[in-house]
Amino acid sequence: MQALATVVVDVGDVPVALSTGDPALAAVLQRRFHRFLTPSAAPAFHFDISVIPDGDDTGDRDEDLQVRAEGGLWRLRRGDFRAEWDPETRRGWIHQRLSPYAADSVLRIVHTLLLSRARGFLLHASSVVRNGRAFLFTGPSGVGKTTIARLAPDDAVVLTDEISYVRQVGGRYMAYGTPFAGELSDSGEPVSAPVAAVFGLAWAADPSHERLAEGAAVQMLMRNILFFAADPALTADLLETACDFADAVPAFRLAFAPDARVWATIQ
Repeated sequence: MQALATVVVDVGDVPVALSTGDPALAAVLQRRFHRFLTPSAAPAFHFDISVIPDGDDTGDRDEDLQVRAEGGLWRLRRGDFRAEWDPETRRGWIHQRLSPYAADSVLRIVHTLLLSRARGFLLHASSVVRNGRAFLFTGPSGVGKTTIARLAPDDAVVLTDEISYVRQVGGRYMAYGTPFAGELSDSGEPVSAPVAAVFGLAWAADPSHERLAEGAAVQMLMRNILFFAADPALTADLLETACDFADAVPAFRLAFAPDARVWATIQ
């Protein structure tokens, strides 16, 4: 019997253990999450992972993601994985193809479920810490989230160029680094900082910004918050959190060109 290898991936101060008896998958997970591994942390949750053998063509590789609650369990499936998670026992399993993307996706989904009840969310946004404050940059693909992270000054720390992790802690909203990277693929740093502002991005010849009204800020957030389950109660919780966040954190529309001068506008 192959010995189990376990990696503990800590995102947002929530360590999750991933155990597998497949050495190739263990190596893949080590590489994918290397900056966020905390072997000494006590896991909040634990997943056992098995690998779909090569040549096993059962199932539809192009199957869309499904996330549903059933009998107190969360059941997740997509063309490249099947998973089940019990939030009460804090245990789950993943049966996946040999790639980093299945476990990565399961972690994203689990964190969205946890955050929906904890005054938090995952936001389709890059985020950067400078002078002890976090700045979030949100919008659809192609609007410049990775570009603005690349333009950050040398004294800035990029938390992510793709998926930002936000949670209320001690009455203020904090942004955490994530391994859920986009084009930079290795951008996340395991640090956190209070959120100073959130910016909805747009392209323009010269940088400019305007403050958004609270209602417009909530709409911007809800368009870009990641949530995968068709659950009305949790969706209502997310809307309440988005309203609270918009009340607590200034939001702006930021028009910019790919020029480092934009950071003078941000600061």
